[in-house]
Amino acid sequence: MKNSIRILIILFAILLIVGCDKSNSKDVHAIDNEIITITIITKSAENPVFASAVEGAQAAAEKLSKRFKAMDVLIDPRIPEKESAAVQAQYIRDAVADSTNAIVVSCSDITLLTEAINYAVERGVPVVTFDSDAPESKRLAFIGSDDVEIGSRLMNELSKQMDEQGAVAVLAGNADAPNLQNRTAGIIAAAKTYPNISIVGVYHHKETESEAISTMLEAQAQHPEIEGWAMVGGWPLFGDKLLNVIDPGQYKIAAMDALPKQLPYIENGMVQVLLGQPTYLWGKKSVEMIVDKLYLDKDVPENNGLNFIPVSIDNLGGWSRQLRAWGFKDIPVKYLTM
Repeated sequence: MKNSIRILIILFAILLIVGCDKSNSKDVHAIDNEIITITIITKSAENPVFASAVEGAQAAAEKLSKRFKAMDVLIDPRIPEKESAAVQAQYIRDAVADSTNAIVVSCSDITLLTEAINYAVERGVPVVTFDSDAPESKRLAFIGSDDVEIGSRLMNELSKQMDEQGAVAVLAGNADAPNLQNRTAGIIAAAKTYPNISIVGVYHHKETESEAISTMLEAQAQHPEIEGWAMVGGWPLFGDKLLNVIDPGQYKIAAMDALPKQLPYIENGMVQVLLGQPTYLWGKKSVEMIVDKLYLDKDVPENNGLNFIPVSIDNLGGWSRQLRAWGFKDIPVKYLTM
């Protein structure tokens, strides 16, 4: 009888221990109405590629909140009006002070952002970078495409359009952005494989439509021999101003991104190829990764590559339908029916 009582006591103690372990585990179902705030910091409000990243983050947050009833995922966008690594770094520090649970950021400058990211991580706030990385920082993971490969593909696509001969200019955006530096390096390396292609210059500028167009015109005035443009960003195509500045066929153009605003340049033949990035997935996958790691105890790969898709007149319709599936609403109906 005494042995039976002892056994019952031991079993009861084991059950209590197991119960305590479960209550302290990362099982999301055990979270009691926890609010999870994820701060997303993009490069600037002037660049529309980042608006889709924020949309992707918000969509993921809503889906996760519905899936796990005890979890309410909130997205806190902090977006500089104009690109500024110093402002981004301050936003990271402010978010930490405001008790954010995690940070997602596209880095405008390696040095300033590495320091800010490390500041956050050392205070217990994990950071995921997207599009533009800070690889030597203590960030949890990076999500984006291989930028050297992007640059190489831009040059290869452009050279085909130019019959592998002629003078090319590179529109290069922010000189301090690591992703743009790598794309430019990829262009220059690929150009060396074409003996009759010459790079007349790499042109940096503020990442706005107007500044990009102004830089193009200045370069053309200095080098009237330019026949092709390799654009590591789609800045001059983020509105309709360029339509009134150059004529279709005046240059051969291969450019980054393939947002709805850029698609008319493919239709009218002014741009031959756009390399479309899954910008919506930058935000979506970043949020999913943070929740997976912090609240579901899943392993997270450090580097998460995303494919890019060459968009031409041949697949304009299919790409337009993909953009619509990602939540873009300003797509002309005629493209959706192509």
